[in-house]
Amino acid sequence: MTSNEIAHGPDTAARTPDPHPSVLRNPDFRLLIGAAAVSKLGTAVSSLAIPLTAVLALHSSAGQVGLLATLSTLAFLLIGLPAGAWVDRIRKRPVMIAADLARVALLGSVPAAWLLDCLTIQQLYLVVLLAGVATVFSDVATLSQLPDLVGRDQLTPANAHLVTVDALTQIGGRSAGGFLVALLSAPTAVVVDAASYLWSAILLLRIRRAEPQPQHRRDARLSGEIREGLRFVFGHPTLRAIALAGACTNLSIQLCQTMLPVLFTRELGLSDGVIGLYFAAGGLGVFIGSQSARRLARRLGAGRVLWLMGLAVAPFGVLLALADRGPALWLAAGAWLITTCKVGIDNVINVSFRQSVTPDHLLGRMNATMRVVLTGSLAVGAALAGLLGELASVRTALWVGAAGLATVWVPIFFSPLRTRRELPGPGDTTSGRSGAPRA
Repeated sequence: MTSNEIAHGPDTAARTPDPHPSVLRNPDFRLLIGAAAVSKLGTAVSSLAIPLTAVLALHSSAGQVGLLATLSTLAFLLIGLPAGAWVDRIRKRPVMIAADLARVALLGSVPAAWLLDCLTIQQLYLVVLLAGVATVFSDVATLSQLPDLVGRDQLTPANAHLVTVDALTQIGGRSAGGFLVALLSAPTAVVVDAASYLWSAILLLRIRRAEPQPQHRRDARLSGEIREGLRFVFGHPTLRAIALAGACTNLSIQLCQTMLPVLFTRELGLSDGVIGLYFAAGGLGVFIGSQSARRLARRLGAGRVLWLMGLAVAPFGVLLALADRGPALWLAAGAWLITTCKVGIDNVINVSFRQSVTPDHLLGRMNATMRVVLTGSLAVGAALAGLLGELASVRTALWVGAAGLATVWVPIFFSPLRTRRELPGPGDTTSGRSGAPRA
């Protein structure tokens, strides 16, 4: 007799439904995760191909590469908060589809301009900035739609699957990006990203679940709704700690990953394929972290895992700053894998906590506020990397990133999360249902 059967007599057995079926049985979630997979695969390719286009094809300086990375995330600082309020007012899926199609056109212009011999660094600046605007709306809408699509009792496994997909596409995408750059050219490799967003839009169009119309007061002012979202996030002790720890992590990692391609190409003379494999190790780390997050949380406690892992990876930033040819390169790759493993754990646990404690009518604003803080930290990190690279040295930027990685555990340690043992999961569905009822 299996666990899904109960006896009703000596000769009969009836199968009872699984009270907590796998989230992958949900066909709409499979379409969502498929769309995420193809788009993130393309994004992973262009995350390497675009800066290498600037370095190799346009011979850009360290400052220009830093500015390019800054502009790719600047949109979250410029429009992130109003985008969250807008997303709370409208259905999410049309926003996601429109954002995908916009990125098809923008990224497709890069290889087209290259073939016409008219690609400039200014065009790259504009493309990454406008693509970032589309990403703001897409990311906020996706995170805000997930509780309705899968149910709050399935948030943790759903987030684990999404983080796993992100990690696997980083592994395949960054390594493929390095080989595509070597085989074709950096600008031509960007076409993979454009095609991936087109495929993503097609998959999203096939989702059949009817999306409810959000409840919204017609007399509500946008500025007031933005302030409500800000007060909720920074007034909530759990969300405030997650925001601060995530900001420190993102700023520090961005310092490193913005300057590492410059270090590898200019100072170490590494091949494009080796660079792609190096960054693929980061994807492997995120994958390992996403797969082990729930197991570690059950064994050690979800909150304890967050700060213990942050404390454990603190020394490994030093190895990133010491990256060089020979054994030092392999040690740096190992440090990158371990650091990104911690990121994978954080992504599963923190996002599930965020979604579980937020009422439905505030999901867009909460996610937008978080994205402004977290992605804004990437913009600051990229700008700081370029500034330090120009005024001091590439190594100086890496050392500052290493110092930041040593402190990311502090906000979690001094928050209520430190003693939180359980992850949001089946049965943990009440904390997010305060406020306006779902439509």
